Amino acid sequence: MESAEIRRRWLRFFEERGHTVVPSASLIADDPTLLLVPAGMVPFKPYFLGEVKPPFDRATSVQKCVRTPDIEEVGKTTRHGTFFQMCGNFSFGDYFKEGAIKYAWELLTGSLEDGGFGLEADRLWITVYQEDDEAEQIWRDVIGVPAERIQRLGMGPNFWSMGVPGPCGPCSEINYDRGPEFGVEGGPAVNDERYVEIWNLVFMQYVRGAGEGKESFPILGDLPSKNIDTGLGLERLAMILQGVQNMYETDTLRVVMDRATELTGVRYGQAHDTDVSLRVVADHIRTSVMLIGDGVTPGNEGRGYVLRRIMRRAIRNMRLMGATGPVVAELADVVIKTMGEQYPELISDRKRIETVAIAEETAFLKALSGGTNILDTAITETKSAGGSVLPGDKAFLLHDTWGFPIDLTLEMASEQGLSVDEEGFRRLMKEQRDRAKADARAKKTGHADLSAYREVADRSGSTEFTGYTQNHNEATVVGLLVDGVPSPAATEGDEVEVVLDRTPFYAEGGGQLADTGRIRADSGAVIEIRDVQQPVPGVSVHKGVVQVGEVTVGAGVLAQIDLVRRRAIARAHSATHLTHQALRDALGPTAAQAGSENAPGRFRFDFGSPAAVPGTVLTDVEQKINEVLARELDVTAEVLPIAEAKKQGAIAEFGEKYGERVRVVTIGDFSKELCGGTHVHNTAQLGLVKLLGESSIGSGVRRVEALVGVDAYHFLAREHTVVAQLTELVKGRPEELPDKISGMLAKLKDAEKEIERFRAEKVLQAAAGLAESAADIKGVALVAGTVPEGTGADDLRKLVLDVRQRIGGGRPGVVALFTVANGRPLTVIATNEAARERGIKAGELVRTAAKTLGGGGGGKDDVAQGGGQNPAAVQDAVEAVHRLVGEKA
Repeated sequence: MESAEIRRRWLRFFEERGHTVVPSASLIADDPTLLLVPAGMVPFKPYFLGEVKPPFDRATSVQKCVRTPDIEEVGKTTRHGTFFQMCGNFSFGDYFKEGAIKYAWELLTGSLEDGGFGLEADRLWITVYQEDDEAEQIWRDVIGVPAERIQRLGMGPNFWSMGVPGPCGPCSEINYDRGPEFGVEGGPAVNDERYVEIWNLVFMQYVRGAGEGKESFPILGDLPSKNIDTGLGLERLAMILQGVQNMYETDTLRVVMDRATELTGVRYGQAHDTDVSLRVVADHIRTSVMLIGDGVTPGNEGRGYVLRRIMRRAIRNMRLMGATGPVVAELADVVIKTMGEQYPELISDRKRIETVAIAEETAFLKALSGGTNILDTAITETKSAGGSVLPGDKAFLLHDTWGFPIDLTLEMASEQGLSVDEEGFRRLMKEQRDRAKADARAKKTGHADLSAYREVADRSGSTEFTGYTQNHNEATVVGLLVDGVPSPAATEGDEVEVVLDRTPFYAEGGGQLADTGRIRADSGAVIEIRDVQQPVPGVSVHKGVVQVGEVTVGAGVLAQIDLVRRRAIARAHSATHLTHQALRDALGPTAAQAGSENAPGRFRFDFGSPAAVPGTVLTDVEQKINEVLARELDVTAEVLPIAEAKKQGAIAEFGEKYGERVRVVTIGDFSKELCGGTHVHNTAQLGLVKLLGESSIGSGVRRVEALVGVDAYHFLAREHTVVAQLTELVKGRPEELPDKISGMLAKLKDAEKEIERFRAEKVLQAAAGLAESAADIKGVALVAGTVPEGTGADDLRKLVLDVRQRIGGGRPGVVALFTVANGRPLTVIATNEAARERGIKAGELVRTAAKTLGGGGGGKDDVAQGGGQNPAAVQDAVEAVHRLVGEKA
């Protein structure tokens, strides 16, 4: 039975039994505590935690999941994988243990003709929590499973919680006996390789308290409403139904391995090492395609790093098996064809997926070529020095310069019997982040524990948003927090978070910044609102300071937004939609939105593109946008079922979570997108859009920044002034500026070349004098010293080689000269053949000198080059070379 058929049967079975079929959520977790969705129940987490009331009593799904904690084990064992599909059925206060158990047994053992999976009942073994008498009784007396095939286990394997205080409960697992060829008998308590778990039934019936680990927490009592959360691993069931040894041999992974064997010439089953590599490639390429399909792009942080890491592991394993050229496109094509039946969006989005994947492969192959040489040299140096730990600065260099993920360095070093100074690497990474002041702005959840907001939601319901049609409205304060703590009142000077029953204030989301404004209480109190967020779904929290008076829970208020700011943001948001569509028209559907920020008078828009957008294309895009403004197109919004919206061609943003009904914003006949933001009523209200330029923000992702309306006019006015000043300086017309400035730059460049020629001649004139000043170190002629600051690396090298040539008489000769250029010390060292016969090597001398300078270097035995960070240490480096030559001589 193919994997796609397993999925179809699962969903059909539960839909026929009153369950709402919920499509798989994106792998990009809608949860600030998770990078990626690791379990089938994650999209339902708000319902289980009581944050949101579920819109159904029963649900079923087949959820895409990614887990990477055991990534190093992928391929080495036949059970570890990064991507998997979790089939689940869920009950929210509806059926409980008996219902869940009956459904599971019926589906697993039901005949193929009746829509079941046709498993032999006598090969199924059951585990229950050691104290769950009720579950055991149902399995034994209601289902008829013999008592000898029911085993009781402890909390570790058979009790579930989310790891935090909240819902929890016992589990019951269904295991399949694969037969004596997989090990000894005795049930899953004895051998989980033979008795493989295929379905876990979680009975959420208790509330747990705080505690560490899977067992060290108290049970505080019963849940008011008992729930069911089950999970069946689709790949594991496929392994059984397809009669194969492991999940890598199932239909959706075996085809990838087969294509990898065609590309490399190796055969699966021929050797352990290549079998591991083939399994790594199959797993990682499939995971990469699924992640890119959901909008993840390779990067050095967060989920982007997860994708980059697994892609580069796959590519490197293909190289280890003998692949010499690009392979990702062909492997990804197999995955898209195989998984496309289950996830049709992979087929429709094929071009974008392949573009992102190929761009990452191209970048990594370039990095692999240069970085491998650096790593090989570092490994050789470490081993020759008798060390077993690769220095952290080498790992950092590989990461920072060549894009080697630290995990790849660890893996490659381990293959050579070395470990890596991870602590040193992490320290250098932290220092770099601190220097760069990377964007570390956390998700805005306010000061308070989320439970405070949940209590407001439970008590008063969601906040009604009136801002699409109103800029002010009367409301009631239904929640108030002072310094993050719920409070009945707040007075002048207090930092507050206010929840209203209805509001015109837009909460930050979908790339649009929040509204600001004022809330005036009937009592005369005034709150200056600086930010609005939704820390829990549906609850808008207004953050600000009480300017005057006292505000209380239950008070009547007038909420009024800063209308000037709102209109400027609306112009920016509508301009973003126009820019998105114009870029797609120019570059194709691969220019899909990857993020945005809409601020007053300006916006930035991130989109997929494997290369920089030519200036001429950007000019055409800008012209098209402004032509649309002149057409005075109406901007409208309507709420539609999501299926209808997609049917109409509305564009959805990758990574966004949408409900069954969505808001569609349409700009005339030009643009149609799913969007919850605020917009202008007509494109003429934008006035003008000026694209400032585009740049790269990551592999395969570009960013356009732009100004809108008055801000765009001010920018152009400033540019006009600058152009007028330049025309006055060069005594020409504006259209002549490019030619005149180019001519000036050419003359300046020629002058610089002439100056450089004179400088080089002056440096080389010193060669004779330096050679004559050579010191005699045990019969070795040593020229070691400094040359004038500003001498370039090329000139320094020429001078060193010239001096070496002038050391005659067959004497062993070493030339080590130092300079400081652009604030950094440089050295070039050369040895002649007679010196090398005595064991004096330039590369070794450079490493010693560069280490003294606080840097590094390398080269060959006859000539080598290095540098550092500390110009004050140049004289110490000269003396270090003196000492080492003396030791070697």
